[in-house]
Amino acid sequence: MELKDRLVLVTGADGFIGSHLVESLLAKGADVRALSYYNSFNNWGWLEDIQNLEKVEVWNGDIRDPHYCQSLCKEVEVIFHLAALIAIPYSYTAAASYVDTNVKGTLNLCQAALSNGCKRFIHASTSEVYGTAQYTPMDEAHPLQAQSPYSASKIGAEAIAMSFYYSYQLGVTIARPFNTYGPRQSARAVIPSIITQMASGNNSLKIGDLRPSRDFSYVLDTCEGFVALAECEQAMGEIVNLGTGTETSIGTLVETTAALMKRKIKIVQDRHRLRPPNSEVFRLCCDPSKLKQLTAFEAAYNLKQGLQLTIKWFLESEHLKNYKTHIYNV
Repeated sequence: MELKDRLVLVTGADGFIGSHLVESLLAKGADVRALSYYNSFNNWGWLEDIQNLEKVEVWNGDIRDPHYCQSLCKEVEVIFHLAALIAIPYSYTAAASYVDTNVKGTLNLCQAALSNGCKRFIHASTSEVYGTAQYTPMDEAHPLQAQSPYSASKIGAEAIAMSFYYSYQLGVTIARPFNTYGPRQSARAVIPSIITQMASGNNSLKIGDLRPSRDFSYVLDTCEGFVALAECEQAMGEIVNLGTGTETSIGTLVETTAALMKRKIKIVQDRHRLRPPNSEVFRLCCDPSKLKQLTAFEAAYNLKQGLQLTIKWFLESEHLKNYKTHIYNV
């Protein structure tokens, strides 16, 4: 299914990945309806920064309201469901809100998509559902292990979405992105935290555990992967990883970023940035072969290329000023 001239809904469009996805869809000629989380300031988050915003039909609302979701999905043919609470540390203290948004919100959208005859439903999950790798690279058959309330809520959301595929033939695909990074990412994530601390002139870098490793995907690759899955009829009813197949430790990430920014820094382990011992996911490394088999898609950016683009964006003063480097944002 080509997306050109089709009405496409992006939930979580005001966020980091969502705003980039809106831009990608506009470039492909789709008619985009973008859901921004309601607030009284009438602020559309990162959508405010995108090009061609006048071409986007922006809605303000909340996926926790099932009646609102019914209106939101009218005449929509394809849904990219990215709206979610995603901060892992905050899920330790506010687990119920993750169930309300991630699980119940997904149920509301699935019901609305079904009622309105939506053809494709791309559900954005996360590699966190796997827990610490039991083997690498990690394919879609890897066991699931909820090591945080956040990952538990995403496992539940996946199950809700897939139940609508099996029960009602809703055109669901579960996309499991590994660690996405790039411009506009929130301060709570490790790469923005490293870059902004260095950019602010700090000689000491506050960081958590340096040992865990991740498969880092540049945001434009993640967006292109979402689009490729939406356009692939064979992907309906499938769970598909999005990643590079390359594993990088947090320690190596710090060294690479410091070298690119030409900074020498002292590393200080901040206990506030450590997960509870049994909650830490120590290894994530994607097997992207299923995505390639289904769509022929391959990542276009390696880590160094993506970091260079990300650093350039964060170093612009109008962007850096939005990040409070002296505060650890959970």
